[in-house]
Amino acid sequence: METTVGAMKQLVAAVLGAAGMPERYAQRTAWAIVVAEAQGRGSHGLLRVPFYVDRFEAGGADPAAELRMVTDTGPAVAYDGGNGLGHWQVWEAAVTAAARAERFGIAAVSVGNSGHCGALGLYVMPMVERRLFGLVFSNGPAVMPPWGGHAPVLSTSPLAMGMPGPPRPAVVDLATTSVARGKIAEAAAAGTELSEGWAFDESGVPTTDPAAALRGMLAPMGGAKGFSVAFLVEALTGGLVGPNLAGDIADPLAAGSAGSPQRIAHLVVALDPVRFDVDGHGADRRPLLARRIEAAGGRLPGAGRRSPGEISDADPLTVADPLAARLADLADAAGAGRPPGW
Repeated sequence: METTVGAMKQLVAAVLGAAGMPERYAQRTAWAIVVAEAQGRGSHGLLRVPFYVDRFEAGGADPAAELRMVTDTGPAVAYDGGNGLGHWQVWEAAVTAAARAERFGIAAVSVGNSGHCGALGLYVMPMVERRLFGLVFSNGPAVMPPWGGHAPVLSTSPLAMGMPGPPRPAVVDLATTSVARGKIAEAAAAGTELSEGWAFDESGVPTTDPAAALRGMLAPMGGAKGFSVAFLVEALTGGLVGPNLAGDIADPLAAGSAGSPQRIAHLVVALDPVRFDVDGHGADRRPLLARRIEAAGGRLPGAGRRSPGEISDADPLTVADPLAARLADLADAAGAGRPPGW
């Protein structure tokens, strides 16, 4: 089905608003979901909307949640997310972190007791747009076994980093598993096989069947080293912020889990490069780093993907027919208008 970025933002915001989410939060959440879709990251895009609505209806997430301040020392801020969706909550944390880092040089803002927040790379934007470095960490349901182990203990343990340009911001955004779990869900919906080495079934046997992988586990990227990086992310989220470790977080893709709160943890760190620059030439070194990477035949992380500012509401967007039908049903139930031609 063909539509536009703007039409899908309106549809998703209307569906979330009808579920009880305040308009400002619904619009920010819809922005994060649709921009991820437009960037080609459907695993964190429109595919997730029916799951979010199901969780609202089943009581597993609170659409009307507000951020509650737990700690504020100036450069260190902790919020309780009230079991709300993470998209708007992590965005608010990033905006707060950016403002505090401009004042103090460094800031760390946590959001505990939250929900899935989608593509982490989007949340470095409030920082890089203010010429700050940004780091974002999150956890989720356990899908990764320890290296040499046989049961899941860590999530995909995603992380993101943003470095301000020129020539443009560099954005690192990755899961520490061999593939994001949403990619497995995409493959299951499309009926396609997985690449070898991505996943295990429930018994720990390697599999290319996405349905078996959803019931089973994902391999860490880079073997034991990847598991160690995943452990670092879990320590900074579930261990530091909480309240849940990955092993205690409900799996939103599992049948019957919609009514179980997830209580996910997020951590955002912002750094003002001016405060850490020993010779005052950092603004020259960063472009030099980019030029050296390009001269060696490479490209900056994130350079192959459109930035959020390059995505217009008028841009075309293709939605797979089965997903479009599900979203149309949600729009009808919410009393929201369908995009033209749907």
